[in-house]
Amino acid sequence: MESIKKSTDEAIMGPDKYRVWLHLEGPTVEWRMGKPPNYEAVNKLFEDGRTKVWPKGSLEETVQNTVKSLQVELANKTRPQDFKIINPQKFHVFVNGKEGVSGEEAGKLGVFNVFLKNSLPEEFHYFKAKEETFESTYNDFKTCFPRGFAWELLEVYSPPPLIAYKFRHWGFFEGPYKTHSPTGEMIEFYAMGTLKVDSSMKVEEAHFFFDPAELFGGLLKGKKTASESKAVDSSPSGCPFSNLQN
Repeated sequence: MESIKKSTDEAIMGPDKYRVWLHLEGPTVEWRMGKPPNYEAVNKLFEDGRTKVWPKGSLEETVQNTVKSLQVELANKTRPQDFKIINPQKFHVFVNGKEGVSGEEAGKLGVFNVFLKNSLPEEFHYFKAKEETFESTYNDFKTCFPRGFAWELLEVYSPPPLIAYKFRHWGFFEGPYKTHSPTGEMIEFYAMGTLKVDSSMKVEEAHFFFDPAELFGGLLKGKKTASESKAVDSSPSGCPFSNLQN
C-alpha cells in the first residue's frame, strides 16, 4: 500500500527536479517524519526568486543539486545506511570552522542545532541550542517561513574533488518566530561552502561559512508579542534549512 500511495503522489506532483533520486527511494528508508519530504512549495519560491539558471549538466547545476540533496539527507533520514549523497563512513559537517559532526550525530542533535550553535557567552545567545530539539526548531522555522527558505548556488570556484562555492539563502518572514510577529519582509544571507567528494560524487566533508546574525537579525526585529509561536503540523515539507533550503 505504501508503494501505491507513493506512486499516486508522484503522479500528482511529479519527480523533484532538483533532488532527482528522491522519488526513487525504496520503501525501507526510514524518514524522520514517516515519509519523504515534499519540496513543492519551496521549489516554487526558488524558481520565482533565483538569480541564476544553470545549464543542464553543468558543474554548477550538479553542485547545486548535490547540496540540495545533502540537506535532504541530513535533515530527513534517520539511518546512515540510507544515505545516497553522503558517504556514511567518512562524512562530517563543519560549520564556521568548529569541530566536525558526523551525519549520524547531526541526526541525533538536530541539523538546525548543528548549524546554529555558537560559542559566544550564554548571555549573547539569540538561539539557545541546548534548549532546542529538532522538532521545536523545525516547527519554529516552518511557522515563520511557511513557503520555506530557498537555496541557490551563485558561483563555483573549484571543481571536484574539493568544490568551493558561494550560495544564497532566502525566504519571507510571514509567520511568527517564537514571540516575534512576522514582518512580511524577505530575509536572506550570502555564504560560502566547500564539499569534499569521492570519485562517485558522494560527500565526505561539507564546510559551511555564514553569519547566523544575518538570519536572526531579520527575525528578531519583528514586534514582540505575548504568546509563543504556535506549533505546526508535522507533515514533512522539507527542512526549513533545506526548506533552510533549499
